Amino acid sequence: MPSVETNAAQGRPGDGRFGDPLIRPGRPVWRLWAPVVVSFVVQVPATAALALHGSLAAGADASAWSRLSAVLTVLGAVLALLAARRSPGPTVAVVAVLSSASMLTGPVWGPPAVALAFAAGSGIVRGARGWAYLSLGLAWVLPLAAALAVGWGLSGFRIGVTTVVVVIAVLLAEGLRARREQLRAFRIRQGERRASAAQEERVRIARDLHDVIAHSLAQIAVQAGMGLHLMDSQPERAREALTNIRMASTTSLDEVRGLLDVLRGSDGAADPATGAPTRPGPDLTALPLLAEALREQGVEAVLEQHLTTQPGVAVQSALYRIAQESVTNILRHARARRVVIELVEADGVYRLCVTDDGVGAPAGPAERGNGLLGMTERAELLGGTLETGRSPLGGFRVEARVPVRGVA
Repeated sequence: MPSVETNAAQGRPGDGRFGDPLIRPGRPVWRLWAPVVVSFVVQVPATAALALHGSLAAGADASAWSRLSAVLTVLGAVLALLAARRSPGPTVAVVAVLSSASMLTGPVWGPPAVALAFAAGSGIVRGARGWAYLSLGLAWVLPLAAALAVGWGLSGFRIGVTTVVVVIAVLLAEGLRARREQLRAFRIRQGERRASAAQEERVRIARDLHDVIAHSLAQIAVQAGMGLHLMDSQPERAREALTNIRMASTTSLDEVRGLLDVLRGSDGAADPATGAPTRPGPDLTALPLLAEALREQGVEAVLEQHLTTQPGVAVQSALYRIAQESVTNILRHARARRVVIELVEADGVYRLCVTDDGVGAPAGPAERGNGLLGMTERAELLGGTLETGRSPLGGFRVEARVPVRGVA
């Protein structure tokens, strides 16, 4: 025989399916029993006293069975509330039918049908709005309206009080349901924002990894080729090339380790006292190293910087990565002899321009690989733009513009 826990696992909480247990661990028991107890106290004793000593409605005779059935009808409506958590829709239908029967065949004067108010409110809150409104219309309003229309001897005051109580319960339930829907929608939006932020961070790290690895491998490939070429004729130059390979690989490994620390959430990636990264990201102070890397490959590199303000961390990182990717592409594809890296601030814009005298841009639309896409995204994330084309030197030109307001 399946256990309560097994049944609970077969359905979602409060979805009305058979597997939902009557009382689940972690839920206060009073939430289930409070409506039952209140309805019992308000309806059953008063109905029993009036059924035994008062007059019944026109739908019943004065026999002992009629009086007993009037009490049992009210008691059945009250006890039906025990199923409201498991089956809220059928519960409100059953309670509406029994409440109408109590009005038509029970005491003329009696307490309001509090159980019906609890059942309707519970059905709306638990997602059975269709059941609740259909049951109230077909099993409560329609029979009582028909009975009043044909002159059946009913208590208009009792019906009115019950209707007011039911309407109040429905309004409160609708407000609670709307609040729950808003909270659920808010949680969904929060989850989507967290997922979007995580995806943006993954894309940023992927761009950084691409830039670091592509740049270092391009340097290593060029230096390795130079070393092989000069190994016999100029061993000192070959030794220098090997030294450059070691320095480039060490630098790139440090940057990759920093990115991997961020991915792992390693404690070593941040200072325990301040929370600041122990390995700061690249900034514009590293631009001379890019120029020096070009010179080590035998390329004439010119670096010009004219800034009047200090860019924010995000701007510095983006501009450096764009310059780094541009230098990487020059080393891999351009076969250039001269490269100019220019960084100026004018008219509220930081302008980074990297030009070379290499093979130049291909004819027709340029193919936008991961490198160009990454550079474009970096500029656009800061409200800037990136343009490519032929340079005045005859080769390729990369120009990024980032607003000065694009701070860290």
